[in-house]
Amino acid sequence: MAHAEAHDHHHHHAHGSGVAHGENGSRRSLIISLAVTVGFMAVEAVGGWLTNSLALLSDAGHMLTDAGALGLSWFALRVGEMPPSTTKTFGYRRFEIVAALLNGLALWAIVGLIVREAVGRIASPPEVQGAGMLVIASLGLGVNLVSIWVLHAHKDESLNVRGAFLHVVADSLGSVGALVAGVVILTTGWRLADPLTSLAICGLILWSSWGVVRDSVHVLLEGVPSHLDYRAVEQALLDHDGVCCLYDLHIWAIAGRQEALSVHVVVPDGYPHQRELLRDLVTVLRERFQIEHATLQIEESHEFQEEFLEGTRAVCRLPGEAAPACRIPRGTGTPVKLT
Repeated sequence: MAHAEAHDHHHHHAHGSGVAHGENGSRRSLIISLAVTVGFMAVEAVGGWLTNSLALLSDAGHMLTDAGALGLSWFALRVGEMPPSTTKTFGYRRFEIVAALLNGLALWAIVGLIVREAVGRIASPPEVQGAGMLVIASLGLGVNLVSIWVLHAHKDESLNVRGAFLHVVADSLGSVGALVAGVVILTTGWRLADPLTSLAICGLILWSSWGVVRDSVHVLLEGVPSHLDYRAVEQALLDHDGVCCLYDLHIWAIAGRQEALSVHVVVPDGYPHQRELLRDLVTVLRERFQIEHATLQIEESHEFQEEFLEGTRAVCRLPGEAAPACRIPRGTGTPVKLT
């Protein structure tokens, strides 16, 4: 316990292992999916060129981004295993979030190229070999279903793997779209089915990538993880006997489900059970909210806040039977009672 003037500052860190469970399985599933995707991507690209089908070529382009996504996701997992250093104190886990963001943005670039070509083909639809489309799209759907099966078990382990999984899901829907276009062309001769299907595939790509881009940006901006309720965490800490006020509470994700928290906890002057309180607060954060990396600074009264952090938001229990020794802080910050 370090002493600074009249304050007692306690810091406690509860660290996770830094390596997500099942990462070996994630890497293995990514490698299998990458090999299958790259192999069939070449087949689909050649088939699209031979049959003059934009639907197949756009699906091949999507599979190219799938291959890039899977490769980048695998690389990000490898980089994320690197240990923390004096310059990267949290390690390299957040590289997975950067990889997920890059995957999403790459999909948007592909959409722009496909839309440009599809608009031109709507104005002047070329001849398309529907039978060839059917054969190649059917094989593509089978390949995508294999990748979906391989990745499904690991899709919730990280945003990075989820992004790769969504790439493959959207591509399987693209294969279904190419199948539909092939049937329409064979049965009706309506050549517009090909570029219109390509535009539908673009919509699926945008839909599948939006969530990954949004979540990646949220993590990089150190937003509160979507599955955690900031007010619920605040209330859970404030409800403990001995806690008068909280201020400067921050909750963020380092990567995926690896959350971190920091907060100043104010206790009454001379409070004798600070060590036990610290243990209880860390326990509730770990067991109720699964927050493994917590930094808590315990202070007596509000002297530190008033002296160095005037104007910060404080959330306090009003003095009374529940907290008889707590006092309202001075200064510009007015405490409020949680309901």
